Amino acid sequence: MNQPDQLLFHYREEPYGPYWERIRTRITPVPIADMDVVPDLEYPNRGMDKERYAHESDFIRLAILLRTGGVYADIDTIFVNPLGGDLYERPFVIGRESEVAQHPGEPPTAALCNAFLMAEPASEFARLWLNQMPEFFDGSWSAHSTQLPELLRAQHPQLLRVEPERSFYPHMWTRDGIAALFEQRQPDFSGVYSMHLWAHLWWSRWRRDFSRFHAGALTEDYVRAARTTYALAAQPILAAASARPR
Repeated sequence: MNQPDQLLFHYREEPYGPYWERIRTRITPVPIADMDVVPDLEYPNRGMDKERYAHESDFIRLAILLRTGGVYADIDTIFVNPLGGDLYERPFVIGRESEVAQHPGEPPTAALCNAFLMAEPASEFARLWLNQMPEFFDGSWSAHSTQLPELLRAQHPQLLRVEPERSFYPHMWTRDGIAALFEQRQPDFSGVYSMHLWAHLWWSRWRRDFSRFHAGALTEDYVRAARTTYALAAQPILAAASARPR
């Protein structure tokens, strides 16, 4: 969709399987086992550390962008329109998401989502964010990763560009948003660059609090036949991939 100069896939443990074998020659795999940018994360409550992999990634992605610049996207991202050329002219780009409550019972506050980021090398906003993340980390999903960048935006609005929800998150992390992706059909992609799939909320077939959809249902047959928003976005990509020699 975007024809990047280079596509870097950062990983701690190399993936495996038929899809990985098909893509690995078209990308640059980058092991990150030696990256020492994650602080000693402390969790106030038992069970919160099950999200440690995601929290570590929050630190690593900013460190990589500081070093090389470029476009970062979570692996559960699908692009539907090419990124606007003017976005590349900004020192840092991030998208707004719905308000989030840091802890149960607290009022929601404004948030910026770190599932999609663009940055020039040595971005000042990325540096400020990464430096303050250890102080704001409390084991929650949002304090350091979505609410802190909003606080920094209010203090340093000149350092970044904030895109509206529709640019990168037209379907939010709610039951309605996930249903819009995988059960309903919303064909209007105008003003949408990419869609985030919030896979951690539905990937397991045993998790039903956000959706009855799960990874086992996300097959090539589903993409070909389903009349849903995700299938509509993925069908051209699957068709192009199927046309290439294996």
